[in-house]
Amino acid sequence: MKRTLRVASASGLLALVAGLALQPQLSQAREAQAILRETCQGCHLPEGDNAYSRISHQRKTPEGWLMTIARMQTMHQVQINDEDRRTLVKYLADTQGLAPSETEGVRYALERRLNTVEQFDDQTKQMCGRCHSGARPALQRRPAQEWQHLVNFHLGQWPSLEYQALSRDRDWLDLALKDMVPLLAKRYPLDNPAWRDWQQAMPKAGALAGDWSFSGHLPGKGELNGVMKVSAQPGDRFTVSVDGQYADGTPFKGQGSAVLYSGYEWRGSVSIDGVSMRQVFSVNGGEMKGRMFDKIHDERGLDFVAARQDQPRLLAVQPGYLKAGSEAQISLIGSGLSGTPRFGAGIEVLEVLEQNPQRIKVRVKAADSAVAGVQTVAVGKLDGPQLAIYRDIAQVKVVPAFSVARIGEGGGSTPKVQGRFDAEAWGVGADGKPYRIGLFPAKWRVEPFDERAREDQDVKFAGTMQADSGVFTPGDAGPNPVRKMSTNNAGNLKVIAAVSDGGKAHTGEGQMIVTVQRWNNPPIP
Repeated sequence: MKRTLRVASASGLLALVAGLALQPQLSQAREAQAILRETCQGCHLPEGDNAYSRISHQRKTPEGWLMTIARMQTMHQVQINDEDRRTLVKYLADTQGLAPSETEGVRYALERRLNTVEQFDDQTKQMCGRCHSGARPALQRRPAQEWQHLVNFHLGQWPSLEYQALSRDRDWLDLALKDMVPLLAKRYPLDNPAWRDWQQAMPKAGALAGDWSFSGHLPGKGELNGVMKVSAQPGDRFTVSVDGQYADGTPFKGQGSAVLYSGYEWRGSVSIDGVSMRQVFSVNGGEMKGRMFDKIHDERGLDFVAARQDQPRLLAVQPGYLKAGSEAQISLIGSGLSGTPRFGAGIEVLEVLEQNPQRIKVRVKAADSAVAGVQTVAVGKLDGPQLAIYRDIAQVKVVPAFSVARIGEGGGSTPKVQGRFDAEAWGVGADGKPYRIGLFPAKWRVEPFDERAREDQDVKFAGTMQADSGVFTPGDAGPNPVRKMSTNNAGNLKVIAAVSDGGKAHTGEGQMIVTVQRWNNPPIP
């Protein structure tokens, strides 16, 4: 069977993962095995029992398998059409995926949280993290021999890497083979009881059908909540409709589709008010959690957590803070909510303004004597989320503290990458220890980060900060004849948030690098 060669772009690869939800039901195992025989067996030798060399000795996320197949296309001219590629990704992720526990701590890469500052040991950062995220190898599982093959592949494909930064000052290949291979094989082994246990306990995808109450937060816009209706379709597929609203009443509505990989990896494609958004969630233990983001601008994303309405759970308190001696309206978001909310000592519920199983809205008052700190919120038998009580703001932090924005457009095809920020207030508890109060409205501005940025007039050229939203839009790509030496609109900026509380002004600072376009943008950075 002849298969058409087609290599997708980075955004196209993500679309293909989510796009399986649009495909007709297939006998997945039979079709996948046929594709492996016809497309892959020319290079990967059969090993019996439907196993193949190299392929059957790795485990990866859906994005990981998608990147592997794309690499086979670009580097080895493998011919495979989109439908067959979707089938293979689904089959391999289901049979050779990762357990939920194996993705903990590195899901930021799958969720496109590209301003995350990774926490790896120095050796991993220097040997792996200098070219791509440390999360990329952490989201794979291989035996020692396969990790060795990966080292050899790196050297063969990019022979100059031994002469680049953090490699030319050491015996890179010797360190990679003798130190990193054993380390990676021990840290990320192919044979892990967690995956075998998960395969045995993996719930049926159809169990996810139903109504899900959700809570979220979008930087620059604020908190939102609503209901996502999920209808099961053949082949671990779903149709999805979203009906929600932001705290200011702005609607958050849309429809789309999704597919489930590995029994818990939810990948959706949903149009929200005309904007195509991706859903990258982990679904486990009755909870759906992750991130939704614009498919073109992955920096424009929101945190998302949801619970099925037939599985009572208290998801969030909106807003999550209250000042001692003040009154405020607070909403509890969740599923199966009933009864009068309890906010802890010193907090009185004055009035229940709205109550249904998904949301309870109340007017509360904090006593002047309420103790500064965090208190667990409960309703009925449900609890978990916390409410921060504060007297004064001790510190404001810009979140993220360090970020990267990117110039773009200017006649080119690469879009700009915005900077998007929140102002996070912190207090000092009665025990003298700092605690997080929550995200506050702020006024935003940028300043030169250092003297060089001041001399180069980075504030003038690098872009524009929206004062009310904390959204920074970079300048156009390409040479700027007005700048010194006609350089581009890159810059090094200090991001400043000013929070006003009770007539007192509090400021926090962060750093944003405005740099050039991101040309290499794979699903796992």
